Amino acid sequence: MGGFASIGECMIELSGNEGDQWRMGFAGDTLNTAWYMRALTEKSYPVEYVTAFGEDSFSQKQRVFLTSNGIGIAHSPIIDGLHPGLYAITLNGAERSFTYWRSDAAARRLASDREALEKSLTGRDIIYFSGISIAIILPEHRETFFDVLRECRAAGSRIAFDPNFRHQLWPDRKVAQEIISEAMRIADIALPTFPDEQALFGDKDAGACADRLAALGVKEIVVKDGTEPALVVSGDERTLVPSVVAQAVDTTGAGDSFNGAYLAARLNGLSPVEAARKAHLVAARVVEIRGALAPMETARAAFAD
Repeated sequence: MGGFASIGECMIELSGNEGDQWRMGFAGDTLNTAWYMRALTEKSYPVEYVTAFGEDSFSQKQRVFLTSNGIGIAHSPIIDGLHPGLYAITLNGAERSFTYWRSDAAARRLASDREALEKSLTGRDIIYFSGISIAIILPEHRETFFDVLRECRAAGSRIAFDPNFRHQLWPDRKVAQEIISEAMRIADIALPTFPDEQALFGDKDAGACADRLAALGVKEIVVKDGTEPALVVSGDERTLVPSVVAQAVDTTGAGDSFNGAYLAARLNGLSPVEAARKAHLVAARVVEIRGALAPMETARAAFAD
């Protein structure tokens, strides 16, 4: 089957304009990554977003949005009586804060149908998910989710994981540490952000973060750190890859676009270090545009530099 599958929650995004006017769109961390993967791969290459949808009009708009932009929905279930989660972005300069309404979102049940999940993921080249993906899944479905990922990995898929720790999604720090570490043991590629890892695990620096992840069995690690260089670990090699200077107006999609560009570059045969350089180029352009989803042409132009 091949292709790329990104797993998580497609949310309604409200972004503030002047006064009390708000603009509606669709986004979410793993959706953002799928967007940039779609932008940076051939149109014929399958890019799928694996989630669960409601059956309301907003859920229908989500599905139309995805498919009209070349992102499939695989075998994602449509669940009666449920609806999408929603978040609002408030900007303070280039930094942003989020307010969420997602407790009964359909995506929390994305692993409720094991057969559908297996059909969506089996045979993919790369399967990508995040700490937000596993935080929002109903706790009783997490082991099913992990089991399917293990099966796919054993069958040859590469598993990529960004811990993307958000404390408000977890009941406590210890639970987050345990579940994120369990997910990391399944991963071939880790794409953490250092401040998140420091907050959750107390890592003193990016090197200590990479050491901890390597001890869990991860072979390819990219520790992102905002405008600081990214630490790329591949086997016994460690390389600091400088970021790219940008005039940031909105950092919402920085890490997600980096991940999408990095994985697209790796699919294209670039080394981890070269892939990180490409990813920095894309992320630098994305933060110069408001919103998490920059035009695909913008991402393509940056990737081509």
